[in-house]
Amino acid sequence: MSIAVGPADYGVLGSLIANASSVKQKLDTLTNQASSGLVGDTYAGLGTGASVSLDLRPQMANVQTWQNNVDASTGRMAVTQSAMSNIQSIAASFYTQLNTVDGVNASAVDSIAASARDALSQVASQLDTQNGGVYVFAGQDTGNPPVPDPDNILTSGFYTQINAAVSAWGTAAAVANKTYSIATAGPLPFSPTISPTLPTVQVGQNNIEKIGLLANANALIPPSVIDPANPPIPGGPPASTGSYMCDLLRALATIGSLSSGLASKSDFQALVQDTRTSMSGAITAMAQDVGVLGNVQSSLAATQSQLADTQTALAGQVSSAEDVDMAKTMSQLSLVQTQMQASYQLIATMSSLSLVKFLPVS
Repeated sequence: MSIAVGPADYGVLGSLIANASSVKQKLDTLTNQASSGLVGDTYAGLGTGASVSLDLRPQMANVQTWQNNVDASTGRMAVTQSAMSNIQSIAASFYTQLNTVDGVNASAVDSIAASARDALSQVASQLDTQNGGVYVFAGQDTGNPPVPDPDNILTSGFYTQINAAVSAWGTAAAVANKTYSIATAGPLPFSPTISPTLPTVQVGQNNIEKIGLLANANALIPPSVIDPANPPIPGGPPASTGSYMCDLLRALATIGSLSSGLASKSDFQALVQDTRTSMSGAITAMAQDVGVLGNVQSSLAATQSQLADTQTALAGQVSSAEDVDMAKTMSQLSLVQTQMQASYQLIATMSSLSLVKFLPVS
C-alpha cells in the first residue's frame, strides 16, 4: 500500500514560513527605528503621525527663520547703538565747549576749530559703521556707504562751502543762512543711494519691525522741529534743518571753520550761540531716535523669547509623531529577535520531517 504525499501535507510549513516573513518585516522596522530613532524614514512610514509632521514642520521652519531674523537684527541694532553713543558723546562735548568760546580768548577758537574738524571726520566715519558687511545707517541700500569718503570730508563740497561762507562772514545772520542752505539743499556729504525707507525684518506671521537709523534723516521720530518764526539769530535761519544729523554736521563744520581772526567780529558770539542752539536740538532729537530704537530692541528681545517657547512646543509635538520611544523599541526588538529565532528553528524542524521516519522498518 502506498502513501500519497501532496501539497496539503505542507500546510503547516507554509504557515510557518509566512509567519517568519511577517516577523522579519517587524524586525527590519524595529532595527531601523532603533538605528535612526524615527518611527519611519518617510511620511508613509509615520502612519497616523504623518499629518502632524506635515502640518508642523513648515511652522517650525518659519519660526526658525524669524528667530534668525531677530538674531541678525539684534546684532545690527547693537552696533548702531554703539555708533550713536560715540556720535552723541562728540555732540555733547562740543555743546559744552561752545559755552566757553568767545572773542576774548581768541587762541581758544583755533583750538576748538581744529578739534571740530577732527570730530567731523569721526562722525562721518561712524556713519559708515558696518555689521556683517551691512552699512547700518544706509537705509535699505545696505551695500553702499552712506558717506562715500569720510576720511576726506574736509575736502568735500559740504565742508569747503561752509568754510567759505564762514570765512567771508559779512554778518552772523548771513553766515548762518548760508550754512543752513548748504545743510538743507547741499552739497551734502551723503551718498545719493541712501534709501529714505528703513529696512524691515519679519519676526512673526504678521509682525514686521523697522530696524536701524538713517545717516541723513530722522528715522524713527518725526523730523526735528523747524520754527522759522523764532530763529536763534534775528534775520537768520531756523534752529534745525529737520534732520538732527545734518544739524550736527553743519554745527561741526561751522565750528571747524572758525578762526581767531574772526573772534573780534562784533556778532561773532551770535553765530556761536546759533550753532550751540542748533546742536542742542540735535542732541535732543538724537536721544529720542536712539530711545525709540532701544524700544524696538526690547520688543525684539521679548519676541525672541516667545519664538523660542513656540519652537520648543512645536518640536515636542513633532517629536511625539516622528520619534520612537527608544526603551520600548529596544524591548520590542529583543522580543521580535527571539520570535525570529524560534520561527527559523520551527521551519528547520519541519523541513527535516519525512514520512519515511515514521514507517516501521521491516
